[in-house]
Amino acid sequence: MGKRILITNDDGIDGDGIVLLEKVARMFTDDVWVVAPDEERSGAGHSMSINHPIRIRQRDERHWAVRGTPTDCALLGIHELIPGKRPDIILSGINRGPNLGEDVTYSGTCSAAMEGAVLGIPAIALSQIIRYKSTIHWPTAARYAPEVLGPLLDMEWAPGQFVNVNFPNCPPEDVSRIRVTTLGQRPEGAFRPVGRVDERHVPYWWIKINFPEGGNEPGNDLQAALDNEVSVTPLRLDMTDRLAHERMQTLF
Repeated sequence: MGKRILITNDDGIDGDGIVLLEKVARMFTDDVWVVAPDEERSGAGHSMSINHPIRIRQRDERHWAVRGTPTDCALLGIHELIPGKRPDIILSGINRGPNLGEDVTYSGTCSAAMEGAVLGIPAIALSQIIRYKSTIHWPTAARYAPEVLGPLLDMEWAPGQFVNVNFPNCPPEDVSRIRVTTLGQRPEGAFRPVGRVDERHVPYWWIKINFPEGGNEPGNDLQAALDNEVSVTPLRLDMTDRLAHERMQTLF
């Protein structure tokens, strides 16, 4: 039977990436369960629904659509919907678009994996990098996801750890290698509010996504994307700045 895998995402239960991820997961085990949002929840971050009820719709024995966030889906899958033992691992994705650098703080895909880490369950977020209004290279994710997941599924995981994987924006034959990376940070300005006025002359805003160039350094995930590498970034819940912690001891 193998490991029990819970799959979720933030693009919605009918997204191309989650369908692909389930096919890949079934290469390793038959014990695969899908609990995912009923529609796209990109940018949901590590949010959960605490001010309104969460409705679910069961598609079949192992698939549930949830009117809630990716974090809600992880919680429901772990605590309520999957019978018997808890999942051995959570896979979140495959996201349609990058989750590089500071994206992990906004990303519902990464946050579902983060919730797994909170609950002591190994978790992996996976994303296929794209350029908007261009072809998305799903064959690249299909080709390299098994190579990435195989070692990670067998890895010894530390408490509070999760992993962020990004497949490069190129055909599979152009991928240079799989690389373990650090988390980069782009220059400011990736997200900007853009104002509009509706037909009743009431202002409203869209958040425009426009990733600025820069922030790439040797060994980080932004550089890996430029080099057509599959980026595998180990992350952890403990965000303490150790150097600042030491320096600030003299302040208080």
